[in-house]
Amino acid sequence: MRMRRTCSRPSCLNDAVATLTYVYADSTAVLGPLATYAEPHCYDLCEIHVDRMVAPRGWELVRLEPDAATLKPTRDDLAALADAVREAANATPSPAPPLVEIGRRGHLRVLRGAKD
Repeated sequence: MRMRRTCSRPSCLNDAVATLTYVYADSTAVLGPLATYAEPHCYDLCEIHVDRMVAPRGWELVRLEPDAATLKPTRDDLAALADAVREAANATPSPAPPLVEIGRRGHLRVLRGAKD
């Protein structure tokens, strides 16, 4: 189940559509498509706040607007995914090396891989 990501602006409950990242070294604010994962130092913004976004004084605002056609999965992507699933299903897992207990303190144990 995918969690709903809302706008990072205080008291805004709209769905996020873009991610804002600051590149401090270059004094640049980068506004691009919604990131795959919520990052702690990035800000997710709704459509209203994306339209109103301005960079801090002395900074440059870069808006990345990818072509919508390139964001859709292609037949090659689906074939690669299917191949990866088949490979994972057919792979035989290698046995884990046996572990030997070399110490204990209370409920904690120190384990080391057995040497052949």
